[in-house]
Amino acid sequence: MKTPVLSTLGTAGLWLTALASPCCFPVFAALASAFGLGSFELFGGWTMYVFQGLVLLSVLGTAVSYRQHRRAGPLAVALGGAVLIFSAYYLVFSQPLVYAGMMGLLLAAGLNHWTYTHMKPLQPLILESRLTCPACGHEQVETMAQNACQYFYECPHCRTVLKPTPGDCCVFCSYGTVKCPPIQQGLACC
Repeated sequence: MKTPVLSTLGTAGLWLTALASPCCFPVFAALASAFGLGSFELFGGWTMYVFQGLVLLSVLGTAVSYRQHRRAGPLAVALGGAVLIFSAYYLVFSQPLVYAGMMGLLLAAGLNHWTYTHMKPLQPLILESRLTCPACGHEQVETMAQNACQYFYECPHCRTVLKPTPGDCCVFCSYGTVKCPPIQQGLACC
């Protein structure tokens, strides 16, 4: 998915539903009439169900985006907003809770969009690399440590001890097919 479309679509839809339903959301009716806009009922008796479906769509979109960037902030805010809205509908009827939940979903969509535009998605670490001995040409697949560099490697074929070449941090960066995990993550290495 190129953009966080589902969370944005769900949030925009629930705000449009709220703005178009003056009986259910009197604050928006008052604001619209202050600007000279008339009111109309968009979904009639279905407003509550359409609104809740759009809340679920927004949370689903945020969850899908979480799977891509692994940032829990937008998902936590969206879940909090959804809990506020559903508790206001089914546990304690409270208009301020619905408005707070709507603001939470709007904030979650904004955070989700900011995360998408300003942070690169996390890539899974590749922990296996094929090391090639420059002395004898022997190749062997080795597993790298996740959080440390390996400074020496002894070739099992010719017993040559491999050391990192100048400018590289470890033997995997010098002689392997895959760089070490700190380099894969874009972190400062050893």
